[in-house]
Amino acid sequence: MTELVPARERTPLELALLRLREVVGRARLPLPLPGAVEQQAAADQVGAQLDDYVLPRLAAIDAPMLTVVGGSTGAGKSTLVNSLVGRRVTEPGVIRPTTRAPVLVHHPDDARWFADDRVLPGLARATGAAAGARELRLVPLDALPPGLAVLDAPDVDSVVAENRRLAAQLLEAADLWLFVTSAARYADAVPWDFLLAAAARSAAVAVVLDRVPPRAMRDVPPHLGQMMSERGLAGSPLFAVPETAVDADGLLPDAAVAPIRGWLGALASDRSRRAAVVQQTLDGAVAALVDRAPALAQAADEQAEAVDQLRAEADRSYAEAVRTVGVQTEDGTLLRGEVLARWHDFVGTGEFFRALEQRVGWLRDRVVAAFKGEPPGAKDLKVAVESGLESLLRQEADAAAERAEASWQSTAAGRDLLGRTSADLSHSSPALADRAAEVIRDWQGAVLALVADEGMTKRSRARFLAFGVNGVGVALMIVVFAHTGGLVGAEVGVAGGTALLAQRVLEAVFGDQAVRRLAVTAKAELDARVEALMAEELLRYHALLDELALDPGLGAAVREAAAAVDTARHALPTATSGDALRTPEKTPALTAGPSGPPLVALEGGSDDGLGDVVDAELVEPDPPYETRELR
Repeated sequence: MTELVPARERTPLELALLRLREVVGRARLPLPLPGAVEQQAAADQVGAQLDDYVLPRLAAIDAPMLTVVGGSTGAGKSTLVNSLVGRRVTEPGVIRPTTRAPVLVHHPDDARWFADDRVLPGLARATGAAAGARELRLVPLDALPPGLAVLDAPDVDSVVAENRRLAAQLLEAADLWLFVTSAARYADAVPWDFLLAAAARSAAVAVVLDRVPPRAMRDVPPHLGQMMSERGLAGSPLFAVPETAVDADGLLPDAAVAPIRGWLGALASDRSRRAAVVQQTLDGAVAALVDRAPALAQAADEQAEAVDQLRAEADRSYAEAVRTVGVQTEDGTLLRGEVLARWHDFVGTGEFFRALEQRVGWLRDRVVAAFKGEPPGAKDLKVAVESGLESLLRQEADAAAERAEASWQSTAAGRDLLGRTSADLSHSSPALADRAAEVIRDWQGAVLALVADEGMTKRSRARFLAFGVNGVGVALMIVVFAHTGGLVGAEVGVAGGTALLAQRVLEAVFGDQAVRRLAVTAKAELDARVEALMAEELLRYHALLDELALDPGLGAAVREAAAAVDTARHALPTATSGDALRTPEKTPALTAGPSGPPLVALEGGSDDGLGDVVDAELVEPDPPYETRELR
């Protein structure tokens, strides 16, 4: 953000607002939750309001009062601005939209306030006759009093979307809104949306009812005044300008705009009144920012909660896969099929199982005597174990992916995230097969290293060497697949018998205590590797969530920052003209009478509206009208 106040110490309010700006700038609401789009727009608007108006105005509270002239298409804004300054500075026309680039007119002595990017930093400055849509054309003019700047904005209902956005941005950067509408369109809904927004944030507003037919002068302005009173704008003055001819330069007769020019000049020349107008709008803007914070914070919390829920669902799916693999690698499930067949080959024949209970000691001695060097079948058994484990890992990884994807598909946020990737997350990743095989080989290598280290420290080293590292290692794998599940006898079936024989073989080499310790260690090694493999698969889901770049503490930060702004705002002392901000009292120029806003109207002229215009006079509103609905 541009440094705003380098030459002086910032006030507590400025510091609090800068903190709010930093926090709001982090707002990201990408998930399609209810209200998310609206609150993201609100966050952007809060940031723009702070950048375009609140912070610059606080940094230069004595800067000229910026009066933005805005309104509907064809309301006569440009003609009014030209007539107020007595010179053609902006081009009116019949082709819509007419005002494409904003024009800011100021006294030459006030040029320093607008030449840099203090006000409306997103707009480049231009001084020539032509300016682009995102340029602010500066026009210094002696006809405008010092302390007052007038900005002609694009139409609020322009057919060009960029013009509408720019008009809204400029109006929110105004100290004073001079809102122009016409007798034919004063009840249109779009202008009233802006006026109601101004009323909601206590902005200083004056309304110009332009192009009023002389015959309607006593009917239409009072009706508009009543509508203003009913909608919170009773304190806003209403100027009525009759429909009349313009001169050769396209300017209205001086008498038609003299009341408006005089009112603006009085505000500009009276420092205290000008300060009151500025402070009213500024305080209303700050209060509006604070009021918008709870909804934004709630939206941020909902986004974080949705992400947490999606993450938890994916985590649970893969945690279940880890749990299932953990169970099936210790309950004997793997001791079947190819693994069982290869174990039979490894120990010799099926006689091992038929005679296990009666002859286990004899068999143990026979095995010890027979297995010299590399035992036959050890390699095939190792491959069978690897194949069985790999099949189990792939099966459970696919099941986890299917569960996680289905749970995400059940919510709008999850579907949105799944739509952001071209990968098929309902199945395991293409790399899983290779990674699973690698994980199993690594575990088998770790088991072989484990038994090798144990074998080198035992007095039964000769017996260990007789079985060989591979033979002892695959026997330990068999024990892992059933021993830690509590299967310790032939009476529990084939799996138990298989594990018991493997256990007896290992006990002959290491002893029963060492076998239990080795089995637990090998199982823990396997579980850790399986968990790491599933975590890699889970990262595909986490990556989608991480790409959102959500700040989980944003909601709390918004609330804290807004509370600090509100505290600083209310802690300010009673203002003088040099104070940055106070809760203003209405200045006389902006005080309404009991029956509605002060109304300055012009009377006279012929029935066709093209006659001479005489002096203005105050017109009291007639009795209440039946207010028609906004179109």
